[in-house]
Amino acid sequence: MVDRDVYYQVILDGLSRYTEDPFLSDVTRAIVRYPEADFYIALNKNQLASKKWLVDELYRAHGANLGTVYILGGWYGVLAAMLFHDHRFDIERIVSFDIDPACAPIADCVNQTLLERSRFKAVTADIGQIDYGRPSTSFVGGNGAGGGPDIVINTICEHIEPRENWSEGIPEGAVQVLQSNDNFDCEEHVNCVADLSALEEQAGMSELRFAGELPRKRYTRFMLIGRK
Repeated sequence: MVDRDVYYQVILDGLSRYTEDPFLSDVTRAIVRYPEADFYIALNKNQLASKKWLVDELYRAHGANLGTVYILGGWYGVLAAMLFHDHRFDIERIVSFDIDPACAPIADCVNQTLLERSRFKAVTADIGQIDYGRPSTSFVGGNGAGGGPDIVINTICEHIEPRENWSEGIPEGAVQVLQSNDNFDCEEHVNCVADLSALEEQAGMSELRFAGELPRKRYTRFMLIGRK
């Protein structure tokens, strides 16, 4: 009898080779290398639907040229991989920040090809302590990145205490992409919002380019795209 984990890893590996899909290949390599990681959550239908929604609406609201992107609470780097493998975008580099040190090596593995080209790096950091005025080389070990971000993405607003002013250091005029939800039943969600207008009030953007809702089975996800 084949071990259950090996069973699914073999299937994924076969599919990635058959489709020649670089995204699937990168994810499969990471799943095989880090079998203890919570990929069953990171790649579930709700997580991927929310990220695909973000990718599509970001293209519509902002266009192809993303420049340097900072992803806050980037977890396993799945969103970064989705952006990089979407041929509509022109991306210089992505830096993915997460406070959990276990995330960085997994995110680097998910984006291995881009890491080798100095276009991606996962960094262990408290997003409330990021100095946006410093060159991003200070975070990625001198990979040639220029100044701060052109776009800041935060899809975990519901996980951040309201009193933590994580966005204070983001330069004025920078493009922000924010997601939150109304899933108050989750203990880890310390800052849910009841509706889209509540998220707009929290964000206080100077220019709003997109505001929308994505209904899911047990909650609704909210998203804003605009300038600080």
